[in-house]
Amino acid sequence: MSLSEPMRSRIATIIRENDVVLFMKGSRSMPQCGFSATVVNILDELLPEYRTVNVLSDPELRDGIKEFSSWPTIPQLYVRGEFVGGCDIVKELHATGELVKTLGLAQEEVPAPSIRVTQAAVAAFEAARESDADFVHIEIDPSYKYGLYFGPREAGDVEVQAGGLVFLLDPASARRAEGLSIDFVEGPSGGGFKLESPNEPAKVKELAPAALKEMMDRGEALELFDVRTDQERTIARINGARHLDADGQQYLERLDKGTRVVFHCHHGGRSRAAAEHYLAKGFRNVYNLQGGIDAWSSTVDPSVPRY
Repeated sequence: MSLSEPMRSRIATIIRENDVVLFMKGSRSMPQCGFSATVVNILDELLPEYRTVNVLSDPELRDGIKEFSSWPTIPQLYVRGEFVGGCDIVKELHATGELVKTLGLAQEEVPAPSIRVTQAAVAAFEAARESDADFVHIEIDPSYKYGLYFGPREAGDVEVQAGGLVFLLDPASARRAEGLSIDFVEGPSGGGFKLESPNEPAKVKELAPAALKEMMDRGEALELFDVRTDQERTIARINGARHLDADGQQYLERLDKGTRVVFHCHHGGRSRAAAEHYLAKGFRNVYNLQGGIDAWSSTVDPSVPRY
């Protein structure tokens, strides 16, 4: 579609008036897609304040920012009037430490973390390495999902020696890696590396609809939040679910961080992103309704309309 001049002017004004602005799905307090949540988590690590713009609130804006930036996907990050990129580019810049420079922040030297590697893991790494020029790279994202691969040194890598091997980490991963242990374990379908960190936060737990129904029937303490739109809520609702609108967000953020919190959407994707976001904000007992309200309707309460 052609970008109208009023929309072009609106976007340009937002970018001009904010040093850091993220065009995203949802808001900083409630991202509504995994890619937007990833960028929010990265920016939250580095900045106390920045502007977010919810493209889901305005279809013309959602299409317009893509035309304005000549970039086909959301989210999109701008810093001091310059387009930085989408989720993958922001992740890459963060991993290499370049995002700190882009944001104009002071570059801090990252100390080498302490890592423990078992003999079984050392033997597995040695068996898998094809060249002496290859090193084991360790990646740890903000949700503590781990990655391992062989490759040459890269700019900005932090070097760690453990078990007689050299490990390389990007600066962001190195900050999360203190106390990391790496083992190699055998299982029914073969062997694999097992990485564990004492810094790893609680993870979102998938909750089957039947299990949620049992909790509710027993009167167990929990808070159920619906992250869907107002329009979807007029079609179907789960009794007792609180809308995660502005009022719902304020209510949630006043809860004790140990409260059992369950999120749901239509099929489970948007609520998973919201759950991950609130984990990053310190909530420790977070669940995502597996399959969303659609699964609830088909397996627990058929009186709830499906759509």
